[in-house]
Amino acid sequence: MKKYVCALCGYVYDPALGEPDDGIAPGTAFEDLPDTWTCPVCGASKDEFSKKDN
Repeated sequence: MKKYVCALCGYVYDPALGEPDDGIAPGTAFEDLPDTWTCPVCGASKDEFSKKDN
């Protein structure tokens, strides 16, 4: 699964880790996050994220 990076603050969503503090289980693909999910660092919406180049 690909990692995604926030264009505003640089936070990287890693699907292998999920976001347990937000109730997102490890193994949750970025595409499967709710549309209402926001960056846990800066609050940016999902559309501010892009695929991270390895």
